[in-house]
Amino acid sequence: MASPFQVQKITTLTGHRDCVYTLERAPETHKFFSAGADGMVALWDLTQPEHGELVAKVSSSVYALKYVEERNWLLIGHNHNSLEVLDLSAKAIVKTIPLPSAAIFDIQYCWETQRAYLALGDGTLQIIDLEKLEVQQAVRLSEKSVRCLALHPTKPELAVGLSDNRILVLETSALRGKHVLENHTGSVFTLAYTPDGNYLLSGSRDAHLRVWDAENEYREHASIIAHLFTLNHITFSPNGRLFATCSMDKSVKVWDAQSFKLLKVIDKARHAGHGTSVNKLFWSAHWNQLVSCSDDRSIAVWALTLKEI
Repeated sequence: MASPFQVQKITTLTGHRDCVYTLERAPETHKFFSAGADGMVALWDLTQPEHGELVAKVSSSVYALKYVEERNWLLIGHNHNSLEVLDLSAKAIVKTIPLPSAAIFDIQYCWETQRAYLALGDGTLQIIDLEKLEVQQAVRLSEKSVRCLALHPTKPELAVGLSDNRILVLETSALRGKHVLENHTGSVFTLAYTPDGNYLLSGSRDAHLRVWDAENEYREHASIIAHLFTLNHITFSPNGRLFATCSMDKSVKVWDAQSFKLLKVIDKARHAGHGTSVNKLFWSAHWNQLVSCSDDRSIAVWALTLKEI
């Protein structure tokens, strides 16, 4: 089957001195943040990609960033017992919120409740009140790490991926358990709801992409052997018609969000892709550009020229 689009690497961004673990949206659609093992948080402009701006430097690795639009804050989750709250307008840390000494693997934010949810390596879900800038609640969910989080786009539900292979779906206000999904055979590293909220997608160390029917008691809708090794991240295109996955197998794959069919493989052999694990993706509304980051210390920017989609 002919692919509905072509892929072209636009540029490679270098500047990080170690593995790049995470990417996050910025205030403008043509900009994004990156962070990784060197503790540096950088801001990049897709219209001038060769110029990265250092916006923060923290004392340890950063696995998770979250932009809070209403306050123009960037939440920086680093592995040194705290969450840093960076005011982007003032270019200053407004608060360092103490946390247990564990890696912060993921951060999600709910603007309606002004709460941030943090996935920690000690098996706890930490809830941060962003008005008071303090920990509101901590819930132990597992003896192993809490790895990833996803907020339902319309319902008060939070999906939580764990290193004990389970996915928990919690009701957000009281954090009561609603569903337990146990089909993965490895740590669950990434979760993403479809933009309409009908399905939850999950990726795991078992290399499978699983699709759960959120409208039907989260029954498994599909199980796909998506990659050769750990599936690290899932992200949707700005129009919601496509999604992309990335993996420890060094590849990025693009899928149809309706049929869950594979459309394109982006790798080193075909497109001069990454040389090591691809850790995170960011799909920009700026010219539909897809950004990937890797253990190879680089960030790649891809142009997807759509034919019919």
